Amino acid sequence: QVQLVESGGGSVQAGGSLRLSCVASGRTNSMNRMAWFRQAPGKEREFVAAMRLSMGPSLYADAVKGRFTISRNIAGNTVYLQLNSVKPEETGVYYCAAAAMPGAPSGDASEESSYNIWGRGTQVTVSS
Repeated sequence: QVQLVESGGGSVQAGGSLRLSCVASGRTNSMNRMAWFRQAPGKEREFVAAMRLSMGPSLYADAVKGRFTISRNIAGNTVYLQLNSVKPEETGVYYCAAAAMPGAPSGDASEESSYNIWGRGTQVTVSS
């Protein structure tokens, strides 16, 4: 089984930057893609960014294109989300997700149902 632990959240002023980390442990070689989602207070969780752990382009929500960057380390067990030019409405809990075997879901990388492993999240608060 795979476990995910997020870190790097905190408080930042609008226009500032943060880097979130998601460390995977366990059977990390069973993962084929990872993603970040976020949930603002009182709203549903929404897709932010995703990447395949093999080759292929990353995918971003329109709202974060050009400001956020998803990346990973060489070992492939840590995924990062660099947040730049953050906005107050981007306050919320940021979750890391992975699709891992056995039973790795397929489907649209922007859908929650395409991931079967989730972290507990890390809080990001953007002040105006």
